Order: sequence, then structure tokens, then C-alpha cells
Amino acid sequence: MPAPLTFDGRVVLVTGAGGGLGREYALAFGQRGAAVIVNDLGGDIKGGGRSSAAADKVVEEIRAKGGKAVANYDSVEDGEKLIQTALDTFGRIDIVVNNAGILRDRSFARTSDVDWDLIHRVHLRGSFLVSRAAWNHMKNQKFGRIIMTSSAAGIYGNFGQANYSAAKLGLLGLSNTLAIEGQKYNIHCNTIAPTAGSRLTETVMPPDLVQSLRAEYVAPLVLWLCHDACPENGGLFEVGAGWIGKLRWERSLGRIVRQKNESMTPEAVRDAWSEICDFTDASRPSSIQESLQTLVEVLSRVEDERGIRANPTGATAGTNPSSAVGQTLPEMSFSYTHMNCILYALGVGMSTREPDHLKFLYEGHEDFSCLPTFGVIPALSAMTGLGSVPDLNIDFTRLLHGEQYLEMFRALPTSGTLTSRGSVADVLDKGSGMVILLDVHTYSEGELVCYNQFSVFIVGAGGFGGKRTSQKAVVTAAPPDRAPDAVIVDQTSRDQAALYRLSGDWNPLHIDPSFAAMGGFKSPILHGLCSFGFAARHVLKQYAANDVSRFKSIKVRFVKPVYPGQSLQTEMWKEANRIHIQCKVKETGDVVLSGAYIDLHTDASVSGGSPQTGGLQSDLVFAEIGRRIRDAGQELVKKVNAVFGWEISRDGRTVREWTMDLKTGGGSLRSGASKADVIFTVSDEDFMEVVKGKLNPQKVLRLSLSHTSAAALILMFTPAALCLSRRRSSPAS
Repeated sequence: MPAPLTFDGRVVLVTGAGGGLGREYALAFGQRGAAVIVNDLGGDIKGGGRSSAAADKVVEEIRAKGGKAVANYDSVEDGEKLIQTALDTFGRIDIVVNNAGILRDRSFARTSDVDWDLIHRVHLRGSFLVSRAAWNHMKNQKFGRIIMTSSAAGIYGNFGQANYSAAKLGLLGLSNTLAIEGQKYNIHCNTIAPTAGSRLTETVMPPDLVQSLRAEYVAPLVLWLCHDACPENGGLFEVGAGWIGKLRWERSLGRIVRQKNESMTPEAVRDAWSEICDFTDASRPSSIQESLQTLVEVLSRVEDERGIRANPTGATAGTNPSSAVGQTLPEMSFSYTHMNCILYALGVGMSTREPDHLKFLYEGHEDFSCLPTFGVIPALSAMTGLGSVPDLNIDFTRLLHGEQYLEMFRALPTSGTLTSRGSVADVLDKGSGMVILLDVHTYSEGELVCYNQFSVFIVGAGGFGGKRTSQKAVVTAAPPDRAPDAVIVDQTSRDQAALYRLSGDWNPLHIDPSFAAMGGFKSPILHGLCSFGFAARHVLKQYAANDVSRFKSIKVRFVKPVYPGQSLQTEMWKEANRIHIQCKVKETGDVVLSGAYIDLHTDASVSGGSPQTGGLQSDLVFAEIGRRIRDAGQELVKKVNAVFGWEISRDGRTVREWTMDLKTGGGSLRSGASKADVIFTVSDEDFMEVVKGKLNPQKVLRLSLSHTSAAALILMFTPAALCLSRRRSSPAS
């Protein structure tokens, strides 16, 4: 059973806590370990008079139950004094519940200046002054929780409460801004619109209803929103009678009512009015950036002379996105040199400080390699081809990269020209947006090198009646329910995004502070595929000794952004050849990559160890071959001068690949495929029959290319393998 929520060590200020909701909040916080400042001016419902009795009584109740509390009798317009009471008594301030309020109900025509000003001074200005007094203390301690109290009158309006409604909705705007400004300091601000029996609600509700709406049905929401464990920030909640609901803005898809070089007329507005007010497939902007983006799209459409179009925020107006499934994209070419491989390695955090990173950073290294996750780079260009699919009508400013899958079929060349062919695998309707599954196959000289599946989300483009799931999607997988088997932490540099973008992702979100601010970020953020690269190389180091030939595939879901300079923490769980991973920002604990995993090819075991459980009979043979190449590699290179590939199958499916290089250096044997002069294709069982001399090699080995050294190679290694087989089966060996 989950542990109860406690507030030990926290200091809470509740304004207007002498009765009603404020009293209930104060008692609940005190009961759960918080030190409470019980503020109440002690005035009447209209703001007149003052008394210490109400606050004192609540303090006595808290102390009688073993809690800690102190009274404060100042007006919320003296915000500094309220916070100073907390500092003088308990040394800090953690939580502010802005609850104090009065009523001066009048019909709008009878509302005086005093009626208007006094309501705003207590509700809106008072909450501002108290919150501002606490703000810097919360920033310095990197923790704060603020509650603003709005009302149904503020959200919906109410007869006779123009002054009160305006102030209460103003509190929501204040709260939303504090949520944005406070987030990086772990200060959360949320708004509640409570319905409960109190001296304020008794003026607008029947007495029997007031009695049935208890304040105790509101307090639990306030306590949860103020707890350390609650992630909510910038929310608006209606609450009452044991029910809680979250509210958000909704906006019709609207219609553009002007054309380029033509004036906009009220007649055009009249004629489009039904579409302007149609909430079918409405969008739900959650930030000013999302709201303003619509205007950017409108200007783009008008300038492009695309005419008067409905639904500027959706990508599917007048089209059927589902008909895009199966459409192919223009073939894209990507030429690169060893410098691109090195830049990418630096971009995902490799450094000459680590000796085992040199093979990825120095083109002269004897085992110079390209990181497998570089395979996403040539495929990225194919994504731009989505703009050529008319039925999708994509607004790229609304595109979010949701998930990524990469599968390697051979090691990437360290230079050359790759071609990528993309196709729309599926299109899904998620209501609030559209998901496109983009499959991209990348080739080198006609040979398949890797396959990418991009899962991209187009905000506001849903609601076209398409399916919600797809069997074509490569799925994520949750990690095992245990502590990680291994953890690697790497701190990114302040220039990490600036460095990674040199690999080809030029989105200004990752370099331009003003552009990042438009997206709601405090500074440019790291590329999701950069975090992807960090996590992949952590696994490659931990479980594959940086052997790129062992890397088979990777799948991740992108969750939250990373700021350059933060530390990436990759947690790993090994399950056979699958390594489940979860990547976090160490400083905040935020999960960056979730549902992620990397599949590895079985360890080559060329050092002569036993094959892993479920391994092949031929693994032992190749272990011996690897040993003999190390012993006599130079001589073999002189005699053979060729690179051979082996594809070992089981049940008709290739399950193991080997590359035997007898052409360069002292020769080598490694698991995985690479460019070869000749490739042998044979089942595990037939291979062992050949080794034992029971089958003629020419009858079972299928060669993809002819080579004069092929027969010599078979003759050279078959006796050795046969000898190995006999030694393994002899008790006296």
C-alpha cells in the first residue's frame, strides 16, 4: 500500500484560514506534519472590521492535536508581513495557499468604484503580494507550491458578481504565468475553483446545499497539489462534493476569411460564421506559443495564396490522411566522410578522455568505426519528403518526434554515399493529433544497411476518423520491475546541442534562445536523437565492449527535453540479448527516454569461451577459427588476401553472421556482417556436418560471389575445425 502523504519539515501559509475552506486546509496540513501560519484578518464578509479570535482558535485546534502553528492577523495587502511571520517562527516558507476573500455583490450597473477596487485588492492584489513576498525564498531553496483560489463565477460568470468574477479569472492568468516562470526552480502554481459551504457561498446557494458541500471535500486536492511528489503545474481544477475535474481551453478550428492582396470584410466573417463557431474536432492549445502558431500558419497560407481554408491548425483539412498509407517518398542521397562520423561521435558525448572512444574519433585507428546510431542521420532527410504527400498536408512547425526505431543489418561504412527510400507505413488518428509512421530503408551500393521507423506526432491534426493503433508500429517495452543492473551517467556540455546540430539537424530550437523561448523553453534544448545516441553508446560500452558489430537495434520513446549541461543517466536491465534502458536527467529525475531497449547480437566469444545458452553448435568452431587467426593471421593474409562472410541459419532464418578478414593487417574474425568478397550461407546443422567431414562443402555452401580463395579457405579451416570437434568430444582431451 502506498505511503501516506506527509509534510514533515514543510512550512505552510494559509490566508483566510480562520474559517471555512482556509480552516480546513490549515487543520489538514497541521495534522500531516507541516508547520502552519494561520492568517486571518478577522473581518466580516464585506471586508469590514478585524479580530484575532478566528485565527487563534484554529491555531489552538492544531496545537491540541500535536501540530505546530502560529497566528497572523495582517491583511493580505501586507504580504511581506505574512511571509516574515513564517521566516521568524519557522525559518522558511514552502507553501502558500491564497484563500482569503470577501464579497461585495452588486448588479453591474450598481457596482461602485469601492466595490470594484476592494474586491480586486483582496483577491487579486492580495494573492499577488503574498506570492511575491514568498517567491525569492522559494527560488533560493528550489522548492515552492502556490495555490490560487478562483471560482465558477470567474470561469463562467455570474449575475451580480462582475467585480468578483473579474478578480477570480485574473487569478487564473496570474497562476498560469507563475507556473511558467517557476518551473525551472521547482515552484509549481495551480488554481482551484472550489464549491463548498462557506460564508461566501451562502450568499449565492440555498442553505441546504451549503450544508451538504463540506470543506473537507476540497482540502485533499489542495494537499496533493502542494506535495513534493505532485508533478502538476499550471492546472485549473473544479472541486466539490468529493468530485474533482480538470479544465482546459478549447478552440474551434476556425476559418481564414481573407485572401492575399484583398481586404477583409464583415460580410466574409458573416458568411463563415458557422465554421468559425463549429467545435467539431476542436483544438486545445495549452500555451501562448501554440496559440500564436495558428497565426503563423494563417500568414503562410495567405502568402502562398492557398485561399480561404478551414482548419488552419489541422493538417488534414479537406483531405483524407489515411489515403497516404503506402505512398513512397522521393529517394534521398547522403554523402559523407570519416569527418561526419567523428563529428557525430563528438555530438553524442564521446571524448578523447576515454581511451576506448578513440576508435570512433580517430580515422587512423586500426579499428576505426562509425557509431551504429549514426544510421538515423542519412534517414532524417527522408522525413522532409512527408511534405510532398498531399493527403498529409503537414505543418512542420507542429511536428513532434514521438518514437524512434533503428535496426542495423551491417556495420555502417565510415565514408561513402547512402541512399534512403521512405514510405508512409501508417497514419493514426489520436484525436488531439495525427501520428505518422515513416519507414526508411537505407542502402549502400544497393545493399541494405539499416532500417528506421520514425513515429511523428502532428499537433492539432487529429479528428479525421482514422484508426488509433497500428500493427506496423515497432512497440516499446517496459523495463523489468527491479533495480537496474547497470547505470552510466554522462554530463552533457553547454555546447552539446551546438555540436550535435553539425550532424544535420538545423532546427533553431536547439541553438537560438529567442526561438526556444517561443517554444516555452528557458534556453535551447538538446536534440532528442542526441540523448538517443548517448543512451545507445552507454549500452554499447557496458554490454558489447564497444563492438559495433554486436549492435542489432534500438527503440525509444522521447518523453521530456534535456538542457545542455545537464547529466544524462542511463539505467540498464539485461534480459538475454535485450538491454532495457531508461534515460533520465540526473539533476531533476525527469525521464527523457522511456519504454526503450537495445537488442544485441550474441557475443562472438572469439576468445574461446563456451557459447551462451541457446547458442549455435558452430559458435565453438568460429571460436577456434578466431584463435587460429590470431596465431597465424599474417601468414593467412598473404595466402588468402580476401574478406569472407558467413551467414549461419537455423529453421530457415539467418541467426548469426561472421566476418573473416584475411585481407588487412594481421587478420581478424568478428561477429556481424560487413562488406565481403564472398559470403557463405549455410545452416548450423550442415556447417557442423561439413566440419565433421560428413558433407561435401560444395553441396551445402551457397556462395553469393565466386572467389579463387574460397576453396582454399574451406580446406584450410575444415581440418582445424574437425580437429576441434574431435577434441571437444574426447574425455581425455
